[in-house]
Amino acid sequence: MAEVAANATPTQTGILGWVERTGNKLPDPVFIFFYLIIALVLFSVVAAMSGISAMHPTALDEVTGNAQRIEAISLLSPENIQRLWVEMPTTFTHFHPLGYVLVVMLGAGVAERSGFFAAGMSKAVKSAPKTMLTPVVALVAMIGNHAADAGYVVLIPLAGILFAAAGRHPLAGIAAAFAGVSGGFSANISPGQLDALLFGITEEAVAASALDPSWTANIAGNWFFISVMTVVYLPIIWYVTDKIIEPRLGPWTGGATAGRSADDASPDPAGESGELASRGLRHAGLAAVFVVGLWLLMVFAPGTPLIDEAACEAIADADCSIHAQLAPLYRSLVAAFFLLFLLTGWAYGRATGSIKNHRDLVEMMAESMKDMGYYLVLAFAAAHFVAMFGWSNLGLISAVHGAAAIDSTGLPLPIVLGLMVVFTGLLNLFVGSASAKWALLAPILVPMLMLLGISPEGATAAYRVGDSATNIITPLMVYFPLILVFAQRWQKDFGLGSLTAMMLPYSIWLMVSGTVLIVLWFYLGIPLGPDAPVAYVMPAAMP
Repeated sequence: MAEVAANATPTQTGILGWVERTGNKLPDPVFIFFYLIIALVLFSVVAAMSGISAMHPTALDEVTGNAQRIEAISLLSPENIQRLWVEMPTTFTHFHPLGYVLVVMLGAGVAERSGFFAAGMSKAVKSAPKTMLTPVVALVAMIGNHAADAGYVVLIPLAGILFAAAGRHPLAGIAAAFAGVSGGFSANISPGQLDALLFGITEEAVAASALDPSWTANIAGNWFFISVMTVVYLPIIWYVTDKIIEPRLGPWTGGATAGRSADDASPDPAGESGELASRGLRHAGLAAVFVVGLWLLMVFAPGTPLIDEAACEAIADADCSIHAQLAPLYRSLVAAFFLLFLLTGWAYGRATGSIKNHRDLVEMMAESMKDMGYYLVLAFAAAHFVAMFGWSNLGLISAVHGAAAIDSTGLPLPIVLGLMVVFTGLLNLFVGSASAKWALLAPILVPMLMLLGISPEGATAAYRVGDSATNIITPLMVYFPLILVFAQRWQKDFGLGSLTAMMLPYSIWLMVSGTVLIVLWFYLGIPLGPDAPVAYVMPAAMP
């Protein structure tokens, strides 16, 4: 497959060619962080010697009672050199996204390897009537992001096969599924592993800035927003597929199997059906009901651990929020998704035979951790970059001066969020990893937007919109060659430019609609999730 993909990606011309050539010259994200750390060290030395500083927005000087001055600190100072080497294990293991992601992936690995994710997506798509095939494919694709790689490897080729079987152009099915899985990467009906990853980085950025020591990440902090994103993106993908893409492709006359060869490994609609798979899905559904019921029991039964009934004891009733009492519930959601994925995957596997005993279960969990090897290396580099940014004070100084500069322009805050979306989308053309980009941007953007009155949840939501919209048009996206191979099974002369051109209308519509959505959301002041307002008020200054 790799050989086919390599032979099928000719050099582009024009703007797409420039993006491809420029992006291919960039080093691996791990080494991007390494080079940035070197540059950060050098800049911190120059900044410290130059006396670069800013006034802390919340801390007061104990002697004068005025705002505390924060000065740039050289990363080559004895204290910082000692901190780097002595605290290296702590810097890595205390990197917030690390624990969040690994815990969720322990469960998700079982759900993926047992076949539960693939069977669930296949069952949902194959049950759709022909007239509703496009929206069902798009919706399952967006929800299927919880399944990580399975959305790309299973659903996208399956959509092409199902469209062909329905007498529709299979490339339109591939486009709709690709737009949902990758263009709608951040849209979903519930939080999942992506929320754990991004909010872990957001929490690390807030902690490094020291602007609000009481702020903690809530994995459900974008739940309302991503649910509405799903509702907004679904008709857009439906419209673009049926009214723009498929008419341009023309009628399909190749039949239902024209794209399949004898050694084709893509999923067949008949391969994921039958009583065995149906029984597995029924067992998985019962496991899901059990997990949901367990969490409801821990919330509503008397004396349960997920309600902090004492949270409002020292607060006036008028000022107390139910969300303060539900804080343990929000913080438990990472564990909830771990258990949900683990038990549904185990139930499906036991019913279908893919999990025969406890050793199979443990092996699947171990394999999921093997797949996280590259992420661990990336997290090590990102953790030290974020931490060293905080040690030098350059992140907070940049945020203070950046916020002042934006404030002086008089731009409305929703427009600032919209510009952030566009900037993230452009950066996504060159750096594909969502976690790498957010680890680069969050140490400056999160505290800067907090100073402007935008919550960390609002900054994270704006980033997600920009990060998703351009995934489907950058040749540097890791699955781009694979999607090209899927398309070439149905149309041999389908090249990289063809794929980019086919996905470009989706990218434009998703970028515009996502930007409008985040701007309107801020204007209306709607919470982004439970206990997650879009606006932010800095805590009172304290000595």
